[in-house]
Amino acid sequence: MSMSNTQLPPASSHNPELRGRVLVVAGSDSSGGADGLAKTQSRGLEADQKVLAAHGCYAMTATTALTAQNTLGVDDIYHIPADFVKEQIDAVFKDIKPDVIKTGMLASAETIAMVARAFGSYDVNRLVLDPVMVATTGKQLLPSEAVHDLRELLLPQTFIVTPNIPEAMQLLTLPGKEPPEIRNVDDLEELGRSLLQLGPEWVLVKGGHTPFKADGTVAQTDEEKELVYDVLVSADSVTRIKGAYQKSKNTHGTGCSLASAVAANLSMGLHPIQAVKAACAYIEAAIRFAPGYGEGNGPLNHFHSMYTLPFAPDRFVDYLLDRPDVAPVWHKFVNHPFVLAMGSGELPQESFKNYLIQDYLYLVHFARANALASYKAKSMEDIAAGAKIVTHINTEMSLHLDYCASFGISKEQIEATEEHQACTAYTRYVLDVGMSSDWLALQVALAPCLLGYGAIGQALHDEKNLATKREGNTYYKWICNYVAEDYVEAVEELVKIFIHGTKMEIGFWEMFPSA
Repeated sequence: MSMSNTQLPPASSHNPELRGRVLVVAGSDSSGGADGLAKTQSRGLEADQKVLAAHGCYAMTATTALTAQNTLGVDDIYHIPADFVKEQIDAVFKDIKPDVIKTGMLASAETIAMVARAFGSYDVNRLVLDPVMVATTGKQLLPSEAVHDLRELLLPQTFIVTPNIPEAMQLLTLPGKEPPEIRNVDDLEELGRSLLQLGPEWVLVKGGHTPFKADGTVAQTDEEKELVYDVLVSADSVTRIKGAYQKSKNTHGTGCSLASAVAANLSMGLHPIQAVKAACAYIEAAIRFAPGYGEGNGPLNHFHSMYTLPFAPDRFVDYLLDRPDVAPVWHKFVNHPFVLAMGSGELPQESFKNYLIQDYLYLVHFARANALASYKAKSMEDIAAGAKIVTHINTEMSLHLDYCASFGISKEQIEATEEHQACTAYTRYVLDVGMSSDWLALQVALAPCLLGYGAIGQALHDEKNLATKREGNTYYKWICNYVAEDYVEAVEELVKIFIHGTKMEIGFWEMFPSA
């Protein structure tokens, strides 16, 4: 096996926020899958869109046919006139130009001819052609004149064509020329090389219809089915992609889903070999983790590698504080008798003075923890965020010393005071989390202080809070510190950190093969 030395433009960023745009020209499947049934004549746009969504891409569609179907069969089909399919394609190109186009079932010679003309006029150079011609059952899906137009008009414009073995055989069935018999993996390569002569830059022969034995020859019995090979061929390379054979009825939409995964990966800048390998790994897992819906040929699990989070972006803190296991602790924190007594001005002054001293000692370690967060961070944005919070803490400590002086407490007196056990336990816990865990865990450990004091300050400062005494309250100035602009800004920095962490959690997991 040789590997390609083909050089393509540098891959674009794989940042989940910078995904590709893909136009799918295919038929609709009302059951949410794709073809593979005896009567169907459409690939499923619904499955295509799920694949593109799972890869974080933006999907656009031009519908060629509508079907009434489920996993058991097709009840009816309505072909969209070719002129209207053209209008859909034109509308897309006028506004959001796709990076890659993927075609599925084009239904008729008229539609194929129209699509070929349209792609030529738009100078399409990244076309993934899934030549839907033969169903899994062996049913012929495309009229003979349409097969001719597909071969003559579209294949020369194609970047990657993705036929299954029966479709590859049909494309190569010409007067006086018969396709090779498939006896081993070498024959799949020969099939791919023959298809290259029809004009595409790359050919992916999907071998799912013909499982192989461990020695690379075609399996003759169910017991011998061990491996599945997909073979990717270009002018200067052949790549065999080997996978374990899975005995499953849940393969509805496998072909169109694989082609869409290839299109998604290409739109993100992957080299064709990388794009196809990742797509094959994605489909293998989609079959393995299929949900088992329907009584017939069931659909794949297109979202097998995505986390589902119970909150919307920018709403992690709201979700956290409303959780049943967090809410009681949070309520106890913001409604603690010490806090309420401070708000009413009834807190004993000696208690407050001792609190001021311990709070200063705490802030020293809080600053250390945020400096540690900067060290643990991997991006300049997060490094700067930690440093900015340390700056806010330094400002607050200066105000703290001024406020302590008004109560007759000097800096020397504060620094000579021993830390209370509770202060030591709390701060060393935060630092221990920072040393033993990752950056995100440290942010969570730091959150109660920054978010908590902000929430308490807002609650006590709120004019609607009748429990807070302003006039004559010795501690009201202290309360105001926690609604000051710099403190609110620090809270916003932490909220942004939570949002950043959330984005990392929900970012798209790109599918790469394990070997």
